[in-house]
Amino acid sequence: MKKKLLIALGLTGVIAASVAVGAYAATDIKLFINGKIINADLQIVDGSSYVPLRVVSESLGADVKWDGDKREIRITGQTGSSQTAYENTQYGFRFTLPDTWKGYTIVTDKWEGLSEGDPQGDKFSGASLSIRHPEWTAEQPRQDIPILVFTVDQWNALQQDKFHIGAAPIGPSELTRNDKYVFALPARYNFAYLDGYQEVEDILKSNPIQPMK
Repeated sequence: MKKKLLIALGLTGVIAASVAVGAYAATDIKLFINGKIINADLQIVDGSSYVPLRVVSESLGADVKWDGDKREIRITGQTGSSQTAYENTQYGFRFTLPDTWKGYTIVTDKWEGLSEGDPQGDKFSGASLSIRHPEWTAEQPRQDIPILVFTVDQWNALQQDKFHIGAAPIGPSELTRNDKYVFALPARYNFAYLDGYQEVEDILKSNPIQPMK
């Protein structure tokens, strides 16, 4: 989450407010950060509300450091608390997930492809990995995040229509790749519109998968 802080002298942040001109303690103004009321020494100066920067930063989980020699203020955000990740060292990728997916499980399977126009021809296969939401149950399944794993040679052959996967008229779409593997999203993976399918679409739009060396 991006947090924009305006820095003023004395390690204070400036938040514009429509109040009377002057300089006085703002005892009647309440400061809320992420829905939680925060006790802070607020000041009103010339129509602007001045909030201590350290109070705001620490409430947002950030570390504030002041370098008097360089006259610098450095704020380091803490983002790990709002995200979790699946790291696959076998194939070499990392998939970032919202924190609500903490406790996910991985369902392993395999994809199979047949030579185009020749059912008796060469057969292709590879790993199929699905990231499953922790609230998934057999009685109320949720949309998985499916990832097909191809070698680079397999992917090139698929793009050249040397084989096909399933009956969908379009093939898988590439998510990312490393030196050895291409990671792809199956065509029509969400055709059943299970619970959570929109969330999965939003996750996939955020470029969540990155190759690992």
